[in-house]
Amino acid sequence: MPKVLIADEISEEGITLLKQAVEVDYRPQVSFEEMLAIISNYDGLLVRSRAKVTKEIIEKAKRLKIIGRAGVGVDNIDLKAATEAGILVINSPEGNTASAAEHALALMFALARKIPLADASVRSGKWDRNSFIGCELFNKTIGIIGLGKIGSRVAQTANALGMKVLGYDPLISAERANEINVQNVGLDEIWAKSDFISIHTPKTRETTHLIDEKVLAKIKPGVRIINAARGGIINEAALCQAIHDGKVAGAALDVFEEEPLKDSPLKNMSDKVVLTPHLGASTHEAQFNVAIDISEQIRDYLSGGHVQSPVNLPFMRPEILKSLGKYVWLAEAMGSVAVELCGGTIKEIEIKTSGNLSQKDTRPMTAAVLRGAFYNKVETVTYVNAHLIARNHGIVVKEVKEEDMVAERDELSVTIRSQSDQSNIAGTVLAHDEAIITRINEFPINLTPQKYMLFTSHKDKPGMVAKVANVLGGFDINISTMAVARKGVREEAVMVMTLDDSLGVDLMKQLTSTDGIHMAKFVTLEHLC
Repeated sequence: MPKVLIADEISEEGITLLKQAVEVDYRPQVSFEEMLAIISNYDGLLVRSRAKVTKEIIEKAKRLKIIGRAGVGVDNIDLKAATEAGILVINSPEGNTASAAEHALALMFALARKIPLADASVRSGKWDRNSFIGCELFNKTIGIIGLGKIGSRVAQTANALGMKVLGYDPLISAERANEINVQNVGLDEIWAKSDFISIHTPKTRETTHLIDEKVLAKIKPGVRIINAARGGIINEAALCQAIHDGKVAGAALDVFEEEPLKDSPLKNMSDKVVLTPHLGASTHEAQFNVAIDISEQIRDYLSGGHVQSPVNLPFMRPEILKSLGKYVWLAEAMGSVAVELCGGTIKEIEIKTSGNLSQKDTRPMTAAVLRGAFYNKVETVTYVNAHLIARNHGIVVKEVKEEDMVAERDELSVTIRSQSDQSNIAGTVLAHDEAIITRINEFPINLTPQKYMLFTSHKDKPGMVAKVANVLGGFDINISTMAVARKGVREEAVMVMTLDDSLGVDLMKQLTSTDGIHMAKFVTLEHLC
């Protein structure tokens, strides 16, 4: 019988369910050293956020087939090491949706009506009503950043409270925004008009310190900010200064740049700041839901069945993947590139195959394109749920096979369309198994996708390459390779530089403001390379 180690506290119902099919060793306080010593005895491992599943643990886990995370985030699991070891990693991305949304709303109410301060005052023997005059939510404007399941639920409740709801989500369609009665706007409008701002987006390179000194300088005076999503999206030092200066009326935070919260100035602002210790999923119902969900998946997988939420392994059968070879990898890379080169809200993603490639089962490539397109925008995207994410955001996915077309070679093409823009990327896999991008929009090119890539467009004239290189050099960024494609002499050109390092926000701002540069986009394939 398979044996599963449960290394964190979970609901008793989840343990009971697992025991129906596997032998369970429930050790919720097991130390890292103890786990290291015993992990070789188990076929499955179930954790929450306390236990750390490092590369060292995985290397000792010779029998381990599956790691289950009872919750959404898998930051405590070394996904690369697990994948290399052939261990499936799964999570439970939907079990805590209601709890997380409700906690964000609870923080908003507590902040608006000064509930923690009033409670402390009454407990101290006072009856000081005048010190705790709050503000109504009715007729106030709330700006919601991120309109996934949790953000959408907050939006629906805010509507019921009579609030005016603005939303920002680069993936949501106008139709979906109308369904949940949200006016989808740009971030600048969120900053300018919101009385309350609630954050419901994953922490990515793009959202780290999304709210910083510059944003807080132009934000609507008297705004109240709520973050129950991920720590690090708000620059906490800048937030404290804005509250001290009176620009921000208050903040309610459940997540922090460093957890547990230690020597933070936030602790000294109790009159205007509400703090909770990462309680978004801390309800009996959420713990029950994630425990049941993850236990069912582990039980089914170890019994020879399938899982619903694989994080690191595609659903495709090995024989299909083998027939497609490097095309699945190329498809994901092209999806990541195409989405960065297309401005505006995505409306449609088209995946086209030609030559012999069109005769194969192309569904894995479609899933890979979608995962690549959503990877830096949706925290829980996997090959399995990529189609569902597209559908939930009102994005049309088209698969086109040019079976009757006489093609010189097999080719994969990815087109992403928004309301105002379009990008098209084509690529192929050469005979020696090298995956290359062969076209960027109307520009033919020969580009092997790399971990870090800078895409620019400009007029073909002397000095443009030097301008870009000088900016990169000023930030100590080394160029690995360079490819340039142009329509003709002194006409429009596209340049791609592969780099040794990632690019920061300040560098990109300097590039986009450089005379003659029409477009500059940084694309990272860290999850692939």
